[in-house]
Amino acid sequence: MNVKITGTGSYIPSIIEKNQDFYNHEFLNSDGSSINSANEVIIEKFKAITGIQERRYIKEELLNSDIAFFASQKAIEDAKVDKESIDYIIVAHNYGDVKHNTEQSDTVPSIASRVKHLLKVENPKCVGYDLLFGCPGWIEGVIQAKAFIASGLAKRCLVIGTETLSRVIDKHDRDSMIYSDGAAAVIVEESDEDGGIIGHDSATYALDEAHFIFFGETNKLDVVDQRRYIKMYGRKIYEFALTNVPKALKSCLDKSGISIKDVKKILIHQANEKMDEAIVKRFYKSYGMKMPEGIMPMTINMLGNSSVATVPTLYDMILKGQLKNQEINKGDVIIFASVGAGMNINAIVYKH
Repeated sequence: MNVKITGTGSYIPSIIEKNQDFYNHEFLNSDGSSINSANEVIIEKFKAITGIQERRYIKEELLNSDIAFFASQKAIEDAKVDKESIDYIIVAHNYGDVKHNTEQSDTVPSIASRVKHLLKVENPKCVGYDLLFGCPGWIEGVIQAKAFIASGLAKRCLVIGTETLSRVIDKHDRDSMIYSDGAAAVIVEESDEDGGIIGHDSATYALDEAHFIFFGETNKLDVVDQRRYIKMYGRKIYEFALTNVPKALKSCLDKSGISIKDVKKILIHQANEKMDEAIVKRFYKSYGMKMPEGIMPMTINMLGNSSVATVPTLYDMILKGQLKNQEINKGDVIIFASVGAGMNINAIVYKH
């Protein structure tokens, strides 16, 4: 028995926030001091490092659970399965439902329960739960789905990555330009077909690294509200990722028994274009090879960093022919990989 992804779906929000839309922002250092550069210079440097030109935000009336539902509908339809046959709904996110212009996130009931409600799944044996694992959450959800299926506890799972980071960004922080909204979902099930999940690997580094990404106060010190925002130590994360993610990729691939020469695509979390490229280059260097051209598809330039949603959205877009000069064919070996808050790293070697 193999465990395969049989259906995919994604939701890309309709509001496009371009880099020039940040020209009038008051960017400040973390201590509240002014940055001695014009916004045009800050934003141009940001684009050169991250590759981001624009990102997507959801409409004011929508919630995280809504876009998770939209993506799930597409995945279920794509897999051509009965929603009542789903054994688990696993939702990876980090901040729950955050209503527009509110200070508090809402995670009761869980996003998974809300998605099940919106899907109108009646079967009480369809169990829904949320997974908090930073940006690698969707990949970890697929790994958990595989474990359920391999153990005989499930035959079919719906795994979702969904986030609305536009609701938790500090407009006075330059890092706010990285983040975006989005959702994607997959059906994972047992299959008699060749391929599927060949190998996987996960790790948590929390001794010194646990708080590299955290919830903190605004950079504008005279603001008196109690809201908290997503914050990060960018340089520390960059150094951590370049040291540890290539090792994790190599460990996962070596355990799978697949040759590096057989890998057709690496779908890596869309965190930072320069960082992702450096990670993949180091990965290939560990095998004495140069990074092949076109091996690392990117969407960050137009979609930004939507956390748990980046990898499954990228996968869905390629399969649906929505990414120029990129394709995944039957039998192709690909690697899913991510790094994020925790600090967590994971990867899956997958044969399409």
